[in-house]
Amino acid sequence: MAQYLDPGRIIMGTFGQIFIDGVWQSNLNHLEANVEAEKRELNLVGTDYTVFKLGRKKGTGTMSGYKISSDMIARGFQKFSIIHKLDDPEAYGFERIELVNCMVDKIQLANWTAGEEVTEETAFTFESYILKDPIVATL
Repeated sequence: MAQYLDPGRIIMGTFGQIFIDGVWQSNLNHLEANVEAEKRELNLVGTDYTVFKLGRKKGTGTMSGYKISSDMIARGFQKFSIIHKLDDPEAYGFERIELVNCMVDKIQLANWTAGEEVTEETAFTFESYILKDPIVATL
C-alpha cells in the first residue's frame, strides 16, 4: 500500500521569520526571493535540438508587512543581508537561507490611507545566496 504524505509535514508560512542584518523584522509577513538563470541557446552539429548553456544569474525578491519605523528609508540604497527562517514545529526540520548583498529597487516614502493599517512593500535584488540549514525529509 502506497504511503501518502503526512499533512503535518507541510510547512506553514506562519512560522517564518525575516532577519535584516541580524535583526528580526516581526512586522514583515511576506518574503519572496527567486534566482533566475540566463540560458544561452547553442546550435550544435549532430543534434536536431537546440541545447543550452547556463549564463548569468539574477536574484530578485520582495518583502512586505506593516510599517512600524523609518528603517528602510534611513537605510537608503545601502546593501544589507537577509536571513529567512522557516521553522514549522511539525516539519522535518527548519530552513535558513541567507540572501547576500541585498539592495532595494526603490524607497517607499509614503503610501497610506486614513483608517487603514500602513503597509510597506520593498522590491530588492541580491547577489548570491547561502543555504545555511536545509530541510531534509526522512521518509
